[in-house]
Amino acid sequence: MLRILIAEDDPMVAELNRCYVDSVAGFEAIGIASLPEEVLNRALAEKPDLILLDIYMPGMTGLKVLEKLRAAGSPADIIMISAANDMGSVQKAMQLGAVDYLIKPFQFERFQQALLAYAQRRHFFSESTDIKQSDIDALLFQTEQTAPPCELPKGLTKETLSIVWNAINETGQSDFSAEDIAFASGVSRVSVRKYLSFLQEAGLLMSDVLYGAVGRPQSRYRVHKSEKDRIFLYI
Repeated sequence: MLRILIAEDDPMVAELNRCYVDSVAGFEAIGIASLPEEVLNRALAEKPDLILLDIYMPGMTGLKVLEKLRAAGSPADIIMISAANDMGSVQKAMQLGAVDYLIKPFQFERFQQALLAYAQRRHFFSESTDIKQSDIDALLFQTEQTAPPCELPKGLTKETLSIVWNAINETGQSDFSAEDIAFASGVSRVSVRKYLSFLQEAGLLMSDVLYGAVGRPQSRYRVHKSEKDRIFLYI
C-alpha cells in the first residue's frame, strides 16, 4: 500500500483529494496537512511515499516547501496540484523533482492516471537491476503509455476484487485464509476463493497448503510484495 500525504489548505479540496486517493486501489491517504510547517514536519516524521502538494499555501509556496523537503533529505515523491498554470511554476516543480503536475480543476480520470503511473514507476525501481534503453523509454513516457487495465475472467468484477483486495490489506496478518477474507469483506467464501485463485494466477499472491491432524487441508495465502503494485492493472 502506497502512503500519501495531502498538502492542501482548502478543507473541501483536501477532503475531495482524500476521497480520490482512497478510490484508487493500492493507495491510502495517511492525513491532511494544511500549513507548510505541518507538511514539512509530517513528511519527515511519517515518511509518506508520495505528497500531493498544492502550490498556493499560506505563508510559503508549495515550491518553497518542496525545496525545503529536498534540503532536509526527504525522499518523498511529489505530485504538484495547483491552479497555477504558468510555465514557470511547472518548470520549477519539474526541476525540483515533481513526478507530475495537475492543474485545477482536474477530472478523477487524470488524477487516477497520475497515481497509476507513479505506482508503475515505484514498481520499476523496486524490481529493476540491469536496465535497457527500452526500459528507460517506457519509464520516461509512461504518463502517455500507462498500461491499460487487464480484463478480469468471466464472473469476476472490479468492484468485488477491490473489496477483496482491501480486506487483504486490512487483515494485518502475514498470511490468511479464504475464510479470513470472507469474514473481513462480507463476500461469500465461495466467491472469495475465486478471487484469491485469480490473484494467485496473476502473481499477486502466493499460497501454501497446510495439513492438519483432522479435516480438509487449508490454503494459506501471502501477498507477493514485489508484485502487489500491479493490482492497479485489474481494478
